[in-house]
Amino acid sequence: MPNRRQFVTGAAALPFLGACASASRSRVSPATQREMYDRALQIAETKIRGGVDHPVYKKPFVDAAFSESIFLWDTCFIASYAKYHQDRLPIGQALDNFYDRQEPDGYICREYTGAGEPFWPKDHPVATNPPLLAFAELELHSVSGDVTRLEQNYSKLVQFHDYIRRSLRQSDGLYISDAFGSGMDNVPRYPDGWEDDGQGIALTNLHPEIFVYDGLSPKWNRQGRSVDMSAQMVLFANDLAKIARLIGRGEDVSAWQAIATETADAINEKCWNEGDGFYYDLGYDQQIPRAHIGAYWMLIADAVPQERLPKFLNALNDPAKFNRKLPTATMPGDSDLFQHAGGYWRGSIWAPTSYMVIRGLETVGQPDMARSMALRLYDAVAEVYRDTDTFWENYAPDAFAPGDESRPDFCGWTAIFPITLWHEYIDQRF
Repeated sequence: MPNRRQFVTGAAALPFLGACASASRSRVSPATQREMYDRALQIAETKIRGGVDHPVYKKPFVDAAFSESIFLWDTCFIASYAKYHQDRLPIGQALDNFYDRQEPDGYICREYTGAGEPFWPKDHPVATNPPLLAFAELELHSVSGDVTRLEQNYSKLVQFHDYIRRSLRQSDGLYISDAFGSGMDNVPRYPDGWEDDGQGIALTNLHPEIFVYDGLSPKWNRQGRSVDMSAQMVLFANDLAKIARLIGRGEDVSAWQAIATETADAINEKCWNEGDGFYYDLGYDQQIPRAHIGAYWMLIADAVPQERLPKFLNALNDPAKFNRKLPTATMPGDSDLFQHAGGYWRGSIWAPTSYMVIRGLETVGQPDMARSMALRLYDAVAEVYRDTDTFWENYAPDAFAPGDESRPDFCGWTAIFPITLWHEYIDQRF
């Protein structure tokens, strides 16, 4: 794959608008920083499950503890802070729980029950989460330097990548997905006014005792193309190329780069809207002009051509769109679906997507913008922490408050804010 980073790092730094845009360091006192850090780590340690007495998961592992199930993309983003405490937070064993259940064809379900069984039907895209296992392994390696673990898991990652490519890639080079499986549960993906046309893969085994699936898109999948899933597959291939280099499999690198380039080119050809300066999902080979934060996976995938980058970043800067009182709203403020109090994924600020954007900005040569965003998020989470003495599943975009549908003590991936952002952007050594 051509190194798009070479193209974009020379781009002029873009100003980031909004509160604290000029701040060079956090407004949070070192004492509060330390308190937040220790509290997040303490909560995370209470979420360690498994061990010899567990009927299925025989090794301790750190978990989101959302339910008795284990969740793939939660676990992958937990790696983004647990990487700093691999001695205390058994994140490697959490990832191993998914490898241990990988099927011969490479399939890994996005959720397994407490009994170790796949929760969702394999033949439906709802069973696939953002495929971030290679990203998570590189997160751990970035701190541990453990090449042996990468060597042990490389073939499993390759099999997982190839399963998704066989199962969800379409003839135009883009990927289908399911709204619920994408992780952004209640962001609709079908065009306005769409009615079931019988072309999608119908979802059975809905677990109605647990989930209400109405309105999520159980029959919208093959008709559309997902910009975020497609970009995540570019990232997956790029990460496999990095792992191949690290473990001495140089002969594999060019193949992964070619796969990444192929998918990135398809996204840029089909999903980019020059007038809006944005990447959109597709429906019936037509763009669906509904913006969501998932488009910004294009940044961390290093798939945005240089000439498009300034226009694409405008929406992140725009207070009417993603740059609300807190940055990285999951839907833009000018959408008729946006909810000021959050509405789960219809505006709320979430740690995984916020960190994805920040890391993406670093990838495309915008470190000042990344730092400004990280500082604003860290300080906002600190303000809510002072009011509530905990960390939340998500945060309101237009107030220093938890989202209106948000669980407390969520560490869980929300520990990215007090731990990862501290290490990577704050670090005043308390």
